Amino acid sequence: MNKHDAAHVFLRVILGLTFFIHGLAKFQGGISNTAGFFDSLGIPGFLAYIVAGIELIGGLAVILGLGTRFVSILFSVILLGAIFTAKLPAGFLGNGQMAGYELDLALLAMSVYLVCANRTVFSLDDFFSKKGEVTI
Repeated sequence: MNKHDAAHVFLRVILGLTFFIHGLAKFQGGISNTAGFFDSLGIPGFLAYIVAGIELIGGLAVILGLGTRFVSILFSVILLGAIFTAKLPAGFLGNGQMAGYELDLALLAMSVYLVCANRTVFSLDDFFSKKGEVTI
C-alpha cells in the first residue's frame, strides 16, 4: 500500500465514521426532534428519517468501502441541502447560536473526492471487483 492508498482509506473511514455517528445521534436524540427541526426549515419532517438512515447505514457502508461512490453522492446531496437550507444564513463559522457550514463544506469535499476516486485496498468494493477477475 502506498501513501495515496493509505490517505484514501483514512479519508473514507473518517467520512463514514462521521456520518455514522451523526445518523446514530439523530436516532438516539429522538428522531422526532430532527423531524421537527426539518419542519421548522420548511422541509417535510419525514425526510429526517431518510437522512438519518442514509447517514447511519451509508456511514457504515463507506467505512467498509461498500458502494462508496453511490453513498458519497447521497452524502453530497444531504450536505448541499444542509448548507443551503440551514447553515448558509449563519455564515462560514456560525453566528454564535448556530454552527456555520465549514464542517459541511469539508465533508462535501471529502464526499466529492470519493465519488471521483478509484477503488482502493481495504474496501469491499475492491474485494468484490477482484473476485470476478480472471488471472492468466
